[in-house]
Parts: sequence; C-alpha cells; structure tokens
Amino acid sequence: MRLFHAWLSSASRRVRLCLAEKQIDYESVAVDLGKQEQHAPAFLAMNPNGVVPALEIAPGRFLHESSTICEFLDDIQPTPPLRPVDPYALAQLRNFVRWTDEKALPNLLILNWSLMLQPMARQWSDEELQQKIARIPTAERREAWVRIARQPYSDEEKAEARRKLLLLVDKMEAMLAGSASPAPSTWLIGEHYSLADIAAVPFIARIAEIAPEALDASASPRVHAWWEAVRQRPAFAAARLQAFGEVLQQREHASTAGH
Repeated sequence: MRLFHAWLSSASRRVRLCLAEKQIDYESVAVDLGKQEQHAPAFLAMNPNGVVPALEIAPGRFLHESSTICEFLDDIQPTPPLRPVDPYALAQLRNFVRWTDEKALPNLLILNWSLMLQPMARQWSDEELQQKIARIPTAERREAWVRIARQPYSDEEKAEARRKLLLLVDKMEAMLAGSASPAPSTWLIGEHYSLADIAAVPFIARIAEIAPEALDASASPRVHAWWEAVRQRPAFAAARLQAFGEVLQQREHASTAGH
C-alpha cells in the first residue's frame, strides 16, 4: 500500500493512526499542500476531491475519505478490531466520526490554514491565484483558498472557530461519563479503543497545543485521562503527530538555510 498524505493534515493523521494500530506496512508519500500538489492531475486521479489522504491499495486502485479508508483497513485486517460488533454501538461510532468531520473539522481548518498556508497564499499575484483556484475541484475549497489569500480570517473569526472546536471536548466528556452505560468508560464507544477514538485524536492533539487548559484534569477529567491513555499507545508514536509549532519552525529554519 501507498499512503499519499500530509503530516499536519487531521484526516491524514487519522489514517496513519489506524494503519499503526493495525500494524500494516505501507509506503509513505508526502503531499506538499503549500505547493498544491493535491490539485495536480496525478493526485486528482487518486482522489477527485483534491484533498489528502489517498490510499493506493493495489496498482491503479485508490481509496479516499479518511473514515472510509479506516473502515476498509478494519475489514481487511480484523485484528485488533476497531469497531464494535453491536449494531447500535457501531451506528453511534459512525455518527460521532461524522460529527467530527462536519462540526470540528471546518473550525480546525480555519485555525490551521491561517497559520500554515496564509503567509504563502497572500503573496500570490491575482493571476497566480486564479491559476491555482482553477485547479481546485470543489467550490468549498476554492472559497477557502480565496479567503486565506485575499480575505484572511479575522481575530474574531479565529476566536469563534476556537470556541466551536472546543465543543468537541464537552461532547467527549459527556460520552466518557457513561451516559449510555452504567459506568464511565476509558474509550468513547464501548469498552475498547475504536475508530471513534482515532477520529478524535487529531483534533485533541491540536487542542492540546492551542488550548491546553481545556484538557486540564480539573476542567475535563475524563478527556484528560483519555488523552493520557491515548498517548501511551505504541501506535500514537508510530503515527508521528508532530506539534504544529515544531514543524513550522523546522520549515522556517530549512527555508532560511536554503537562502
């Protein structure tokens, strides 16, 4: 298998976490989002949405959508299982994963893109911007790139995105409290680590950087304990969820050294 991904992408991180839990070997192919390699014809042939990740499972056979990829990996490598057997619990898992994609992800993108892509995009000429926009297959992403290039998100918009992103912590705290079971649980769905936990990890990893107080034991004791347990798993280290600030400093240093 070959995974076409970006190291800081939350969806890419989700798939890397799943691959690591399954101990599935794969070839890592990094996609440079700043250079818009995800909009190149070769990548669009793998993922027509023009976003990472894409997984090549055999020559000429590709999968996209991180939640779909993770369920596929759980099907082909049943051990360890990452989905509950109970149909109701499985439905809950899928609803939670969808919630993270629809509610948490848009707000995370505002915060991440403002930090990692806006400094570059705002330097494009109008002609360059139009050329780059023309390659983007979805209207939603075209609008996002125009925003960071010409209408940067305001401090108020970023503060609101941060507030909405932190709603994930409240949601997880309630889930871990055992509202659907007699006692609190270590993991989000059922008694075992699952794709629900994997879906949450990239978001909590960023919250740990931008709002660490939200994960304090006094503020969110159950999520705090969950995050401690997640980071003890060997797959967490294997997936390489490097801190944003650390990666950006490395890039700045490399750019300075290049000049």
